[in-house]
Amino acid sequence: MAIAVKKAPAPHGLPGYIRIDTVHQGDLDGVKGVYHVNAVDIVTQWEVVAAVERISEAYLLPVIHVLLQSFPFAIRGFHSDGGSEYINRDVARLLEKLRIEFTRSRPRQTNDNALAESKNGAVVRKIMGYGHIPQKHAAAINRFHQDALNPYLNFHRPCYFAVDTVDARGRIRKTYPTQQIMTPWERLRQIPDFEQHLKPGITAHSLNETAMVMTDSQAAHKLQDMRRNLFASLGRKRA
Repeated sequence: MAIAVKKAPAPHGLPGYIRIDTVHQGDLDGVKGVYHVNAVDIVTQWEVVAAVERISEAYLLPVIHVLLQSFPFAIRGFHSDGGSEYINRDVARLLEKLRIEFTRSRPRQTNDNALAESKNGAVVRKIMGYGHIPQKHAAAINRFHQDALNPYLNFHRPCYFAVDTVDARGRIRKTYPTQQIMTPWERLRQIPDFEQHLKPGITAHSLNETAMVMTDSQAAHKLQDMRRNLFASLGRKRA
């Protein structure tokens, strides 16, 4: 069984090609902290974050399966770096069963997984920080990701989307015009006939209803309130 072809993903403007990476929540006295798994769609920047106690196959494989199910559109490609938590036969079998192309970053090609790595800092580290959080709190953190963080990221947090321009010397440069600042949900809706890519049971109407439940400001306040409650509960448990 081939495990992950070394090449950059090529989504051709279609949703469903995700880049995935792992963020570790620090060590303390040689004890590992909780891990975050961060998956981002290349075209829409739709993002799903989860938490897991350990990154062994027994813990990580079920989380990957849930992550794949959490995207509203069909997943066609799965791209990771060379970490052994992803480059193994168990993950390869799961993706093969789901008919998802498995690719991994090429040596010395730092841009291959740059989107996921940039989101690690801009999202995961910004929300969760760098300090050690014990692995036993993975379930509570995962609920926070599912109930507050992921909905906020996809329906209420604007992202920059690059536009390629060719300069006078023929070099391609990326620009970020203001009209290309939008949420992942808004970007998904720009894809021609985007509804044909949605999973069975998910419609544009149902996604729009989710987006309209709260304003962007209300969603941001909910996120911060739940974050404060989460960290307060972690502090009490550590005490």
